[in-house]
Amino acid sequence: MSSESPFDTPGRILCGTVVTPDFAASLADYTGQLGLAVVEEGRVPPDLARSWGAPAQVARPYALLAAPGGAGCFVRLVEGAPVPSFSALRHFGWAAFEMSVVDAFALHKRIDQSAFRVIGEPRLVPGFDNFIPFQVAGRAGEVLYLNTVLKAGMTDLDLPHAKAGVDAIFIAVLAARDRAETVAFHVQALGFEEGQTWVIPYSMINQSFGLPDDHQTAMTMTKTGRLPASEIDQYPPGATDRPRATGELPPGNAIASFAVASLDAVAAPFIEPPVPRDGALYRGRRVGTVRGPSSELLELVELVEP
Repeated sequence: MSSESPFDTPGRILCGTVVTPDFAASLADYTGQLGLAVVEEGRVPPDLARSWGAPAQVARPYALLAAPGGAGCFVRLVEGAPVPSFSALRHFGWAAFEMSVVDAFALHKRIDQSAFRVIGEPRLVPGFDNFIPFQVAGRAGEVLYLNTVLKAGMTDLDLPHAKAGVDAIFIAVLAARDRAETVAFHVQALGFEEGQTWVIPYSMINQSFGLPDDHQTAMTMTKTGRLPASEIDQYPPGATDRPRATGELPPGNAIASFAVASLDAVAAPFIEPPVPRDGALYRGRRVGTVRGPSSELLELVELVEP
């Protein structure tokens, strides 16, 4: 991604929403450990909660966070009820948000594991020499892949160099019930392009399900041009639907918000009809949310300014 290109382009991830039962502690983790700054705070309004299909989320506190001087992507924390049966990387839906960082090794050394538990040490991934990732799980069960990009160009994708210590979400990782069906939905209904498919020993999945180290997982990227969007992983038979509190968003990695050129081109039903919304994330633009075949929530923000 060129440093001169505007951030608001079709296919860009604009926000990743994390639902946490301990809002104050999670907020302290993201500001203190990851260095994100609070851009906006408030309580979830009724119409926004309905647009997510989560009416019980009304009036829960939220905070919109961003990297100081970073690319322009947000992390949104929303308070939710505890869900004891939820376990990270075991359920369908959004599994992780992949964020660019300046120095994965330095961040790993200083991370407080009472805030973010390290579940994958920084290392090169076999078959990929473009980035060094490490993985953490937050106190809400959310998972972050924190990646230092070494070489920005891949075969058909551009990866971002971080401008802040912890910067933008550039890939949303999806645990799919049926990878092919989910990819088809993202392409045919939402307008993304199908990128490359890899079959690799996926350590995060193998650890979560107690599979052999050499167990192979198929993963397909979606994209817009050379801009990555989602990594859609075929989850193993032991995966289950994500438990959630009645009427609430799913716990952990809950929503991925994407920029789109036109909501009128979306060939999937919206939970509620799209409407213009205000605030730092929406900026008066039309917004609507759809639910994908793996129960993933995609909040789509139309780029046409009012």
